[in-house]
Parts: sequence; C-alpha cells; structure tokens
Amino acid sequence: MLVALTGTPGTGKTSTADLLEQKGYHVIRLNILAQEQGFLDGFDKKRKTKLMDMTAMNNYVKKTYKTRDLVFFEGHAAHLLSVDYVILLRCHPDELKNRLQTKKWNSKKILENIEAEALDVILCEAVDNHPEKNIFEIDTTQHPVDSIVFAIEEIIQNNFQPIKKYTIGTIDWSEDLFGRSPS
Repeated sequence: MLVALTGTPGTGKTSTADLLEQKGYHVIRLNILAQEQGFLDGFDKKRKTKLMDMTAMNNYVKKTYKTRDLVFFEGHAAHLLSVDYVILLRCHPDELKNRLQTKKWNSKKILENIEAEALDVILCEAVDNHPEKNIFEIDTTQHPVDSIVFAIEEIIQNNFQPIKKYTIGTIDWSEDLFGRSPS
C-alpha cells in the first residue's frame, strides 16, 4: 500500500516522517529519492528550487514499491504520485508563516506558500489525481508531532476507510488570505 504524506512546506511532513520511521514504518523521502535516482529535471531560478521529473519518479515508484505492505512517500509533491492514499498535512497560514520564518525563508517564498495553503493548492491537486475518499486532511497547527502520527495510525487502523474528522473540505483558511502582506 502506497501512501503520500504531503502538504505545503512547513506543515510538518519531515517531523512526522521522522517519527513514523522511528516507529518502524517505511518512509521514502522524495527529495532524497530524486537526487539518488537522477529524477531532477532542472532548476527553477525564480523559486530557487530543484525541479523533479515526476513521470520518471512515478514509474520508478510503481515498479519498485508495488510489493511492499505499507510505504509512505514524504514530500510536497507526493500527492502527484500514483499512490493508494494521500495524507495531507495542513497548517493555519499564520502559524505556517511563523514556521517558515523560523527556517529563515525569504518573505516572497513565505508569502507564496501561505497563499498556496490558504487556497488549498495541494488539496486541489490531490483531488485532481485521487478519489476524494482516499484523501485525508490533518490539521497540524496546534498539534505536536506525536498527535499527528497518532492520527495517521488511526487512519491505518481503520484500513483507510473515511473518518469524518479527517475528511477533506473541513479545513478552510481562504478568508485568511486577504489583507496579507509579505512582512
């Protein structure tokens, strides 16, 4: 079973993936996989980020991980893979701004990411690529990483059947987008 662990940068994917690994789950980091397997496809100078060849990565994932019981793919583009389920981590834009400032991101990149979070960009992409019943949203805003992993384990123990509190569409921060400045 292949599961995307995705979300806007700063929502807690890496910390959550770290704890999942500590608990014995198999976690593949897309950034590392892209570098190790040569799935990098250029550099976006405007955003100062490496571009991944998602087609090549997806083909590799389908071929390499088809027999594994449960594998998490961590990364902000993981929902673009042909996975069985998507776990989307969400964070209120104000807290996301604080987290990205702590990481010393520049104001333009911070604004781009809080806008993407408020506008549900990753959720929309996930819905375009997966059945809605296979997508779960977890709000990480005021929750420590162990409670996020607890929520993921709750989803696993429920055999990835829909759980109302993780149903998509219950998180909406679009009203927080207006009046925002890059400060």
